[in-house]
Amino acid sequence: MSSPHHEKQDRCVVSQAPAVRDFSKEEKELGIGPTSIPLDRYVLEHIPSAVSGHDMPIAVPTLTQEDEDIYRRFTPGRKRLIVAVVAVCSFLAPISSTTVLSAVPEVAATYNTDGTMINLSNALYLIFMGLSPIFWGPIGTVYGRRRVSIVAVILFTAFSIGTALAPNLASFFVFRSLTAYQGTCFLVVGSSVIGDIYKPTERATAIGWFLSGTLIGPALGPFIGGAIVTFRSWRVIFWLQTALGGAATLLVIFFLPETIIKTRSHEFEGLSKVQYARGMWHRINPFRVVLLYRYPNLLITGLASSALLFSMYGLLTPIAYVINPRFDLTTPLQSGLFYIPPGAGYFVGSFFGGRWADYQVKKWVRIRGKRVPEDRLRSCIVAMGLVIPGCMLVYGWSIEKRKGGIPLPVICMFIQGVAQLFCFPSLNTYCLDVVQERSAEVVAANFMLRYFFAALGTATCLPSIQKIGVGWVSTICAAFLVLVTVLTHAVTIWGRRWHDQVDANIEARKQRTQRAREGLEGM
Repeated sequence: MSSPHHEKQDRCVVSQAPAVRDFSKEEKELGIGPTSIPLDRYVLEHIPSAVSGHDMPIAVPTLTQEDEDIYRRFTPGRKRLIVAVVAVCSFLAPISSTTVLSAVPEVAATYNTDGTMINLSNALYLIFMGLSPIFWGPIGTVYGRRRVSIVAVILFTAFSIGTALAPNLASFFVFRSLTAYQGTCFLVVGSSVIGDIYKPTERATAIGWFLSGTLIGPALGPFIGGAIVTFRSWRVIFWLQTALGGAATLLVIFFLPETIIKTRSHEFEGLSKVQYARGMWHRINPFRVVLLYRYPNLLITGLASSALLFSMYGLLTPIAYVINPRFDLTTPLQSGLFYIPPGAGYFVGSFFGGRWADYQVKKWVRIRGKRVPEDRLRSCIVAMGLVIPGCMLVYGWSIEKRKGGIPLPVICMFIQGVAQLFCFPSLNTYCLDVVQERSAEVVAANFMLRYFFAALGTATCLPSIQKIGVGWVSTICAAFLVLVTVLTHAVTIWGRRWHDQVDANIEARKQRTQRAREGLEGM
């Protein structure tokens, strides 16, 4: 895997992909080879190496009429419909992660346990949301986005029924976890779908709309759950989830076309069962995804996404526990109203965050004369490093010190919601742009890490608040955000150099291994 963009390159390359790499003997036996971009669309350029400083030849794909045609396969109206469908699907798993928060006492009473155990089920839900991208991302590349979306949405609906009917706590845990595992498919596949149909300079706007579902869902979930448990059984929450899953199934079947240019399923045609199993394991091997974090730029942007989600779930999960005693609220519906401000912020931010990220890309293309993926990250620096930490501090300490009344925390929650939508489109689109031939795996790695941190925030926020108070917990979240912002800014400066250095190390290691192998064969 080579670097798709170079700091010292003196020509404009709009759509980049890696230089052709040597495939292993095992991969060639399985029919696995470079399929993303034909060889006749590469030009040989001499580019100053970020490692040695000397010119080195590298194959760079040029922008051709065929490239333009790829993004013209669907009309603008059809593209918007596709984005709407994947946005609805992306709404399912995140909203299910929080709808039960307002019903924790009722669920605990049904299963003769306490609220801590039910909150652990939410943490487990988020862990499974983090695990599934490393499976669904590669599978979508092999068999196509549409096919895996249909399978996942049907299974999501079926396991939602199981959750609604769960007779005991163990089955409740199992069906919740299985539901989460299917739900994250839409987050990974949806991002990849947008990468398939939109040019790089247009993607963040579409990503902003797509991500609005992933953020509005967790914010509105507790309000919806609170309204339901105030008047009905908590099981109605999961029957509503089942209905949403059924509606999404119909949308996917009838309105989501296949968007990937060429699936990789042909690579497995004519193989024996053993070869097929080996080839499939090569594709879905989770270590392929985890090893992407050898690249510091991918690790840092993954941590940035994680800090945002850690703070979001750290804010949303304990609202009923910190808001109710602060303002003497007595019903789930009343505390559920406090989830509306961040949800409204996410909705408002979806109108502007993606456009702002695309504007920054175009601005830096004019300045540099070429598109560099790291420039997109500049659009989230202020929101992530200043606005959201400031809101977290004011929110936490105003609750801790009982200052400002209801308006102050409400305003803070709204503003941080808007600011989050100025961050996620930039970070998600960077994942699509930076290593285009493995974009689904990069997105999967990012979602895996962020939902592990979301689970950590969900599991630790209440015990932490009980020990050190909501003010200090908010301070920790703010400090985490400031730290990753500094690191993200470093990526905008040195990210490509770091990426090139890792590529050079990998290539050097491959050459040493090859020489050692040749030496053994010559003995």
